[in-house]
Amino acid sequence: MPTAAADRRRGGDRRISPVFLGIAAVTAAAGWAVWAGAASGVGRGLALFLFVTSAWVVSLCLHEYAHARTALHSGDLSVAAKGYLTLNPLKYTHAVLSILLPLLFLVMGGIGLPGGAVFIERHRIRGRLRHSLISAAGPLTNVLFAAVCTAPFWLDALDGVPVAFRFALGFVALLQVTAAILNFLPVPGLDGYGVLEPWLSERVRRQIEPFAPYGLLAVFALLFAPEVNQAFFGLVDGVLGTLGVTEVESYCGRDLYRFWQETNPNCEFLLDVTR
Repeated sequence: MPTAAADRRRGGDRRISPVFLGIAAVTAAAGWAVWAGAASGVGRGLALFLFVTSAWVVSLCLHEYAHARTALHSGDLSVAAKGYLTLNPLKYTHAVLSILLPLLFLVMGGIGLPGGAVFIERHRIRGRLRHSLISAAGPLTNVLFAAVCTAPFWLDALDGVPVAFRFALGFVALLQVTAAILNFLPVPGLDGYGVLEPWLSERVRRQIEPFAPYGLLAVFALLFAPEVNQAFFGLVDGVLGTLGVTEVESYCGRDLYRFWQETNPNCEFLLDVTR
Protein backbone atom coordinates (compact mmCIF):
# COMPACT_ATOMS: atom_id res chain seq x y z
CA MET A 1 0.00 0.00 0.00
CA PRO A 2 1.45 3.43 -0.91
CA THR A 3 2.57 5.49 2.08
CA ALA A 4 1.64 9.11 2.73
CA ALA A 5 5.26 10.10 2.01
CA ALA A 6 5.13 8.31 -1.33
CA ASP A 7 1.89 10.08 -2.21
CA ARG A 8 3.43 13.45 -1.35
CA ARG A 9 6.51 12.65 -3.40
CA ARG A 10 4.36 11.61 -6.34
CA GLY A 11 2.39 14.85 -6.05
CA GLY A 12 5.62 16.85 -6.00
CA ASP A 13 6.81 15.07 -9.14
CA ARG A 14 3.77 16.38 -11.00
CA ARG A 15 3.24 19.78 -9.39
CA ILE A 16 3.88 22.79 -11.61
CA SER A 17 7.28 24.24 -10.81
CA PRO A 18 7.64 27.76 -9.35
CA VAL A 19 10.29 28.31 -12.05
CA PHE A 20 7.70 27.80 -14.77
CA LEU A 21 5.13 29.91 -12.93
CA GLY A 22 7.72 32.68 -12.70
CA ILE A 23 8.37 32.54 -16.44
CA ALA A 24 4.62 32.60 -17.12
CA ALA A 25 4.28 35.62 -14.82
CA VAL A 26 7.02 37.46 -16.73
CA THR A 27 5.19 36.64 -19.98
CA ALA A 28 1.94 38.06 -18.62
CA ALA A 29 3.54 41.20 -17.18
CA ALA A 30 5.57 41.93 -20.31
CA GLY A 31 2.55 41.24 -22.50
CA TRP A 32 0.51 43.72 -20.46
CA ALA A 33 3.29 46.33 -20.86
CA VAL A 34 3.28 45.86 -24.64
CA TRP A 35 -0.52 45.98 -24.76
CA ALA A 36 -0.80 49.05 -22.55
CA GLY A 37 1.81 50.90 -24.59
CA ALA A 38 3.29 52.22 -21.35
CA ALA A 39 6.65 52.68 -23.02
CA SER A 40 8.01 53.70 -26.39
CA GLY A 41 11.33 53.32 -28.17
CA VAL A 42 13.80 51.20 -26.19
CA GLY A 43 11.31 50.70 -23.34
CA ARG A 44 8.70 49.31 -25.70
CA GLY A 45 11.31 47.16 -27.41
CA LEU A 46 12.51 45.77 -24.08
CA ALA A 47 8.94 44.92 -23.03
CA LEU A 48 8.31 43.20 -26.38
CA PHE A 49 11.66 41.37 -26.09
CA LEU A 50 10.74 40.03 -22.63
CA PHE A 51 7.24 39.06 -23.77
CA VAL A 52 8.37 37.14 -26.86
CA THR A 53 11.37 35.50 -25.14
CA SER A 54 9.42 34.34 -22.09
CA ALA A 55 6.51 33.18 -24.29
CA TRP A 56 9.02 31.18 -26.33
CA VAL A 57 10.43 29.55 -23.17
CA VAL A 58 6.87 28.72 -22.06
CA SER A 59 6.28 27.01 -25.42
CA LEU A 60 9.55 25.06 -25.08
CA CYS A 61 8.46 23.84 -21.65
CA LEU A 62 5.06 22.80 -22.98
CA HIS A 63 6.73 21.07 -25.94
CA GLU A 64 8.87 18.92 -23.63
CA TYR A 65 5.97 18.39 -21.22
CA ALA A 66 3.86 17.02 -24.08
CA HIS A 67 6.56 14.46 -24.90
CA ALA A 68 6.80 13.44 -21.24
CA ARG A 69 3.06 13.33 -20.55
CA THR A 70 2.43 11.17 -23.62
CA ALA A 71 5.27 8.87 -22.56
CA LEU A 72 3.76 8.60 -19.06
CA HIS A 73 0.43 7.44 -20.45
CA SER A 74 2.26 5.09 -22.83
CA GLY A 75 4.06 3.20 -20.07
CA ASP A 76 7.18 5.17 -19.07
CA LEU A 77 6.48 6.10 -15.44
CA SER A 78 10.07 7.27 -14.96
CA VAL A 79 9.33 10.68 -16.51
CA ALA A 80 7.61 11.78 -13.31
CA ALA A 81 10.63 10.99 -11.12
CA LYS A 82 12.85 12.92 -13.54
CA GLY A 83 10.76 16.04 -12.96
CA TYR A 84 9.59 16.36 -16.57
CA LEU A 85 5.95 16.79 -15.53
CA THR A 86 6.69 19.89 -13.44
CA LEU A 87 7.31 22.07 -16.54
CA ASN A 88 10.62 23.09 -14.96
CA PRO A 89 13.11 23.79 -17.80
CA LEU A 90 15.99 23.10 -15.40
CA LYS A 91 14.93 19.43 -15.20
CA TYR A 92 15.53 18.68 -18.85
CA THR A 93 18.21 16.15 -19.75
CA HIS A 94 19.70 18.57 -22.29
CA ALA A 95 19.08 22.00 -20.76
CA VAL A 96 21.52 23.63 -23.20
CA LEU A 97 19.89 22.05 -26.25
CA SER A 98 16.34 22.45 -24.94
CA ILE A 99 16.50 26.06 -23.71
CA LEU A 100 19.79 27.91 -24.16
CA LEU A 101 20.50 27.03 -27.79
CA PRO A 102 16.95 27.83 -29.01
CA LEU A 103 17.12 31.14 -27.11
CA LEU A 104 20.47 31.94 -28.74
CA PHE A 105 19.08 31.34 -32.22
CA LEU A 106 15.96 33.32 -31.36
CA VAL A 107 18.03 36.36 -30.41
CA MET A 108 20.50 35.98 -33.29
CA GLY A 109 18.23 34.94 -36.14
CA GLY A 110 14.63 35.22 -35.07
CA ILE A 111 13.92 31.56 -35.81
CA GLY A 112 12.17 28.94 -33.70
CA LEU A 113 14.92 26.36 -33.50
CA PRO A 114 13.81 22.97 -32.11
CA GLY A 115 15.36 22.10 -28.77
CA GLY A 116 16.69 18.86 -27.36
CA ALA A 117 14.38 16.11 -26.14
CA VAL A 118 13.57 14.79 -22.69
CA PHE A 119 14.99 11.34 -22.02
CA ILE A 120 12.27 8.75 -22.60
CA GLU A 121 12.93 5.14 -21.56
CA ARG A 122 11.66 3.65 -24.79
CA HIS A 123 12.06 0.04 -23.65
CA ARG A 124 9.15 0.57 -21.25
CA ILE A 125 6.78 1.41 -24.11
CA ARG A 126 5.01 -1.17 -26.24
CA GLY A 127 3.58 -0.52 -29.67
CA ARG A 128 4.92 1.46 -32.60
CA LEU A 129 2.00 3.86 -32.62
CA ARG A 130 2.72 4.92 -29.04
CA HIS A 131 6.35 5.63 -29.90
CA SER A 132 5.23 7.76 -32.84
CA LEU A 133 2.69 9.66 -30.73
CA ILE A 134 5.33 10.49 -28.11
CA SER A 135 7.52 12.06 -30.80
CA ALA A 136 4.61 13.88 -32.44
CA ALA A 137 3.28 15.34 -29.17
CA GLY A 138 5.97 18.04 -28.94
CA PRO A 139 5.57 19.70 -32.35
CA LEU A 140 1.80 19.30 -32.13
CA THR A 141 2.05 21.52 -29.05
CA ASN A 142 3.78 24.16 -31.19
CA VAL A 143 0.93 23.85 -33.70
CA LEU A 144 -1.61 24.41 -30.91
CA PHE A 145 0.40 27.34 -29.51
CA ALA A 146 0.48 28.92 -32.98
CA ALA A 147 -3.29 28.47 -33.32
CA VAL A 148 -3.87 30.21 -29.97
CA CYS A 149 -1.50 33.10 -30.80
CA THR A 150 -3.14 33.68 -34.16
CA ALA A 151 -6.73 33.30 -32.93
CA PRO A 152 -7.37 37.08 -32.98
CA PHE A 153 -6.21 37.11 -36.62
CA TRP A 154 -8.21 34.20 -38.03
CA LEU A 155 -11.24 35.04 -35.89
CA ASP A 156 -11.19 38.61 -37.22
CA ALA A 157 -11.06 39.92 -33.65
CA LEU A 158 -8.30 42.53 -33.98
CA ASP A 159 -10.44 45.55 -33.15
CA GLY A 160 -8.94 47.19 -30.09
CA VAL A 161 -5.73 45.13 -30.20
CA PRO A 162 -2.74 47.54 -30.08
CA VAL A 163 -0.48 47.32 -33.13
CA ALA A 164 2.65 46.63 -31.06
CA PHE A 165 0.94 43.68 -29.36
CA ARG A 166 -0.32 42.47 -32.74
CA PHE A 167 3.23 42.55 -34.08
CA ALA A 168 4.46 40.66 -31.02
CA LEU A 169 1.80 37.94 -31.46
CA GLY A 170 2.69 37.70 -35.15
CA PHE A 171 6.33 37.10 -34.30
CA VAL A 172 5.50 34.54 -31.59
CA ALA A 173 3.34 32.75 -34.16
CA LEU A 174 6.21 32.81 -36.67
CA LEU A 175 8.46 31.13 -34.09
CA GLN A 176 5.87 28.44 -33.38
CA VAL A 177 5.32 27.71 -37.07
CA THR A 178 9.06 27.49 -37.79
CA ALA A 179 9.54 25.19 -34.78
CA ALA A 180 6.66 22.94 -35.84
CA ILE A 181 7.86 22.65 -39.45
CA LEU A 182 11.48 22.02 -38.47
CA ASN A 183 10.51 19.49 -35.81
CA PHE A 184 8.31 17.54 -38.19
CA LEU A 185 11.09 17.11 -40.75
CA PRO A 186 11.94 13.37 -41.05
CA VAL A 187 15.58 14.08 -40.20
CA PRO A 188 17.48 11.95 -37.64
CA GLY A 189 17.57 13.73 -34.31
CA LEU A 190 14.30 15.61 -34.91
CA ASP A 191 10.78 14.64 -33.82
CA GLY A 192 9.68 13.97 -37.39
CA TYR A 193 12.19 11.14 -37.62
CA GLY A 194 10.99 9.92 -34.21
CA VAL A 195 7.48 9.60 -35.65
CA LEU A 196 8.81 7.59 -38.59
CA GLU A 197 11.51 5.52 -36.86
CA PRO A 198 9.28 2.87 -35.18
CA TRP A 199 8.02 1.84 -38.61
CA LEU A 200 11.50 1.30 -40.09
CA SER A 201 13.30 -2.02 -40.11
CA GLU A 202 15.98 -2.68 -37.50
CA ARG A 203 18.65 -2.71 -40.21
CA VAL A 204 17.67 0.73 -41.54
CA ARG A 205 17.53 2.18 -38.02
CA ARG A 206 21.03 0.92 -37.23
CA GLN A 207 22.35 2.48 -40.44
CA ILE A 208 20.76 5.86 -39.69
CA GLU A 209 21.54 6.00 -35.95
CA PRO A 210 25.13 7.36 -36.28
CA PHE A 211 23.81 10.44 -38.11
CA ALA A 212 21.25 11.41 -35.44
CA PRO A 213 23.55 13.85 -33.53
CA TYR A 214 24.18 15.82 -36.73
CA GLY A 215 20.64 16.06 -38.12
CA LEU A 216 19.77 19.41 -36.56
CA LEU A 217 23.15 20.89 -37.50
CA ALA A 218 22.64 19.77 -41.10
CA VAL A 219 19.20 21.39 -41.24
CA PHE A 220 20.55 24.63 -39.81
CA ALA A 221 23.43 24.62 -42.31
CA LEU A 222 20.98 24.11 -45.17
CA LEU A 223 18.95 27.12 -44.02
CA PHE A 224 21.99 29.27 -44.80
CA ALA A 225 21.60 28.37 -48.48
CA PRO A 226 19.60 31.23 -50.06
CA GLU A 227 17.35 28.93 -52.10
CA VAL A 228 16.51 26.71 -49.11
CA ASN A 229 16.05 29.72 -46.82
CA GLN A 230 13.69 31.38 -49.31
CA ALA A 231 11.66 28.20 -49.80
CA PHE A 232 11.44 27.54 -46.04
CA PHE A 233 10.31 31.03 -45.08
CA GLY A 234 7.99 31.08 -48.08
CA LEU A 235 6.29 28.04 -46.55
CA VAL A 236 6.23 29.71 -43.12
CA ASP A 237 4.70 32.88 -44.56
CA GLY A 238 2.13 30.79 -46.44
CA VAL A 239 1.03 29.04 -43.24
CA LEU A 240 0.88 32.33 -41.33
CA GLY A 241 -1.10 33.90 -44.19
CA THR A 242 -3.63 31.07 -43.94
CA LEU A 243 -3.95 31.90 -40.23
CA GLY A 244 -4.52 35.57 -41.04
CA VAL A 245 -1.07 36.90 -40.09
CA THR A 246 0.56 39.09 -42.74
CA GLU A 247 4.28 39.24 -43.41
CA VAL A 248 4.26 42.86 -42.20
CA GLU A 249 2.92 41.82 -38.80
CA SER A 250 5.30 38.91 -38.22
CA TYR A 251 8.43 40.59 -39.54
CA CYS A 252 7.72 43.93 -37.85
CA GLY A 253 7.39 41.89 -34.67
CA ARG A 254 10.83 40.43 -35.29
CA ASP A 255 12.20 43.89 -36.08
CA LEU A 256 10.83 45.41 -32.87
CA TYR A 257 12.09 42.40 -30.91
CA ARG A 258 15.65 43.41 -31.76
CA PHE A 259 15.31 46.67 -29.86
CA TRP A 260 19.09 47.13 -29.80
CA GLN A 261 19.05 47.66 -33.57
CA GLU A 262 17.56 50.49 -35.58
CA THR A 263 13.84 49.94 -36.18
CA ASN A 264 12.58 49.58 -39.73
CA PRO A 265 11.01 52.96 -40.66
CA ASN A 266 7.93 51.24 -42.10
CA CYS A 267 7.27 49.44 -38.82
CA GLU A 268 7.85 52.62 -36.85
CA PHE A 269 5.41 54.44 -39.12
CA LEU A 270 2.69 51.83 -38.55
CA LEU A 271 3.14 52.25 -34.80
CA ASP A 272 3.04 56.04 -35.01
CA VAL A 273 -0.14 56.30 -37.07
CA THR A 274 -2.08 54.22 -34.54
CA ARG A 275 -1.20 56.33 -31.52
